Amino acid sequence: MKISIITVSYNSEKTISKTIESVYKQNYQDFEYIIIDGQSNDKTLDIIKQYKTIFKEKMIWVSEKDKGIYDAMNKGLKMASGEVVGLLNSDDFYTSRDILSTIYENFSKEKNIDAIYGDVHYIDTNKSKRIIRYYSSKFFKRSLMRLGFMPAHPSFYIRKECLNKIGFYDISYKIAADFEFLLRAIYIHKIKTKYIKKDFVTMTIGGVSTSGLISHKQIMQEHIKALRSNHIYSNYFLLSLRYLYKIYEMILFTLTKILTKNINAK
Repeated sequence: MKISIITVSYNSEKTISKTIESVYKQNYQDFEYIIIDGQSNDKTLDIIKQYKTIFKEKMIWVSEKDKGIYDAMNKGLKMASGEVVGLLNSDDFYTSRDILSTIYENFSKEKNIDAIYGDVHYIDTNKSKRIIRYYSSKFFKRSLMRLGFMPAHPSFYIRKECLNKIGFYDISYKIAADFEFLLRAIYIHKIKTKYIKKDFVTMTIGGVSTSGLISHKQIMQEHIKALRSNHIYSNYFLLSLRYLYKIYEMILFTLTKILTKNINAK
C-alpha cells in the first residue's frame, strides 16, 4: 500500500530539513513524498534539491506560484498516486519513526475504514523545544463539529478514492479550509474513521492557525461560514464552548507534567 505524504512550503529554510528527515527515517518505505513549494526565495529549494538525491524516485517536487496554502495542498493531492494520502506541514515533523507503518497497519487490517487520525503536540522552539500543548483527538465525535471541534488535521490520513465524493480544500478560506474539508468528509459524507492513540506529529507554534488572537477570531468566522455553507446549524456561542475545553486541556496537561515531575524526583 503506497502512502502519499504532501508537504507545502514557502520560505521554510529554518524548518524543512527536519520535516524531510522525519519522512526519510520512517521504517515503512512504500511511500511517495510530494513537496509543493510556492516559489520560495530563501534556501528552501536548495535544501529540497539536496534531499532529492537521497529520496530519488520517492520524492516529487515543484516550485510555482499558487493561490495560497490550500491551493498548494490541492495540487499535491491531485498529484498523489498513493492509496492513502496525508499532509505534513513544512514546520512540523513526525514524532517517531513508525508513523507510516502505523498508518499502513490500520488501513490494511480494516478495509472498511476510510480515514484514521491520532494526536499531535505543539512545541515552542524559542524555549528549548518545550512542549506547550498536547492535542488529543480521543474525545472527538462527529456531533461535536457543530461546536468547531475536529480531529487533529496533521494526523489525518484518508483513502484517496474518498476524495472523488468529498472533493478538495475550498481555497476561498484563508485559515480554516481544513475544518471545512473535514466537516464535509466526516459530518456530511459520514466517512468511516478510526482514532489511533498515538502522537503522530510534532508541531511548532506560529503556523497558519496557531498565530494568536487575530487568527482565533478569523477561525471562528470561517467556522461559521463552513457550517452555514454546509447547512449545519451553529452560532458564535456554541463555537466559543470549544475554548473552554481548550482551557481544560491545557490545565490537565500542566497538572500531568507537574505530577510526573514530582514522581520522577522521588
